[in-house]
Amino acid sequence: MSGQGGGQGASWAEAFLEMMSVERAAARNTLTAYARDLADATAFLAGRDHDLATTSAEEIEAYFRALDDRGLSPATASRRRASLRQFYRFVLGEGWRSDDPSRRVEAPKKGRPLPKILSRDEMDRLIAAAGARDGAQGLRLGCMVELAYASGLRISELTALPLAALARDPAYLIVKGKGGKERLAPLNDAARMAIKAYLAVRPSFLPKGDGANPWLFASRGKSGRITPRRFAQLLDEAAAGAGVDPARVSPHVLRHAFATHLLEGGADLRVVQKLLGHADIATTQIYTHVAGDRLREVVATRHPLAKKR
Repeated sequence: MSGQGGGQGASWAEAFLEMMSVERAAARNTLTAYARDLADATAFLAGRDHDLATTSAEEIEAYFRALDDRGLSPATASRRRASLRQFYRFVLGEGWRSDDPSRRVEAPKKGRPLPKILSRDEMDRLIAAAGARDGAQGLRLGCMVELAYASGLRISELTALPLAALARDPAYLIVKGKGGKERLAPLNDAARMAIKAYLAVRPSFLPKGDGANPWLFASRGKSGRITPRRFAQLLDEAAAGAGVDPARVSPHVLRHAFATHLLEGGADLRVVQKLLGHADIATTQIYTHVAGDRLREVVATRHPLAKKR
């Protein structure tokens, strides 16, 4: 159990740190502290044949008590507890566990709730709502949503796309991801059409006197390009317009939807791993659970025999 669980726990930690980096714009020192705190908890749990994915509330409470016994400063012990609680809030929100072991609950929920994954219909509505904004703003936001969903890009990769990458209407992008590793990201017809429409109005987003701006999604802000935080804000507005709870939508959820919908459509797990740029297939395997839950839900609610029972 500890071998497989260790890989899953590490994958969850990686996903959490990625979320903190690109969606919360956490500073490097903050991310380093989170990584150190999670590594400390992982080391403690490994000695008890558990990890972040398999642990129980009792084991987490034992870890919290051990922090005091080790003579750590109150500030360090408090931060490590807070880091672990925030990590499990993220895990719970993603639906990877149905309980939060960092906080005792009277009774664990039965079953496992579906993660924050948008259905295909919800994605269609979100794309439509994003493009419905006035003029150039709608074309830019619609393009960003289409591109993120079509290619499974991380928000950091999306906002860092250079204009030159799309100058010749390519069928795929060469994306530089984590660790400088390059991968191919596909572009479907809808994304390519959205890009063409946006490029026609892109000059309206250029900073004054900055005709040489190199970024695809240019902005008049200091960085010269739209920031992950701003994109997340615009996405919340589009979700509200689409009738989708904004709490269920984030840039990372678009990446979740890309992977889950591919697997639901029969894509090979190794292919999805390469498209997402995951170094370890254990990270990608999370989506098999997500897709499986959704498929079971469809069978339970749509199959004729299920309706008769």
